[in-house]
Amino acid sequence: MTSGDESRPVTEEELHAHADGLLPDGRRAAVEQYLAAHPEEAARVEGWMRITASLHDTFDEVLDEPVPARLSGLRPPSRLWPRLAAAAALLLAGLAGWWLRGALPGGDAYREAMLPHRAAVAHAVYSPEVRHPVEVGSDQEAHLVAWLSKRLGTTLRVPRLGPLGYDLLGGRLLPGDRGPVAQFMYADPAGKRLTLYVARAESGETGTAFRFSQEGAVGVFYWVDRSMGYALSAELPRAELLRVADAVYAQIEKVPG
Repeated sequence: MTSGDESRPVTEEELHAHADGLLPDGRRAAVEQYLAAHPEEAARVEGWMRITASLHDTFDEVLDEPVPARLSGLRPPSRLWPRLAAAAALLLAGLAGWWLRGALPGGDAYREAMLPHRAAVAHAVYSPEVRHPVEVGSDQEAHLVAWLSKRLGTTLRVPRLGPLGYDLLGGRLLPGDRGPVAQFMYADPAGKRLTLYVARAESGETGTAFRFSQEGAVGVFYWVDRSMGYALSAELPRAELLRVADAVYAQIEKVPG
């Protein structure tokens, strides 16, 4: 390990890689030293590892079962595979979530980890839509905000991202493990889309740090504040997504004086 490697800050991606056993040898010592000095982060990583082990113990036997003969010849159109896969991941996450709520001492860590995952899956499912990307369009923004605010039981704010090149397309209502979830979708002139996922946080949780998670091709910046969880998702370079996430965070967290 070079001195440069030793001084480089430990990232969220490296914590996930450490939990999954995928961390490069050259960074293992630095990450282990970081975790030893940060017990809260170490507990979070241990929670992820317990979650992974428990999921494998519970679901590997099912995943290893052969495909029934009556289904082995069925093939949906190839263009549907990405959306079907994302929908299946969302369903599996929901089923696993109900099982894990009381089964693991790391339940809080599970719920925090699932916020960016659920947001990324919802982004992957809805952002490719051409005719129906949203349930209510931006031409009915007042109605959209009032409707979703009522369903979530809080006053929602829709960030203005026009100065950054992203205009609101609209939004939709989604199911979540703690009740209704709101999703707002934006797009730039080239058609690149990003989504803001808003959900109820765990009771009693008042805030978490601004974090980043890479969920496949989708990057997610997420945080919790005043009992609400927020996650901004897009297939963008991390620096560009951070630029937008900073603006979203600033507008949502700004309390009128």
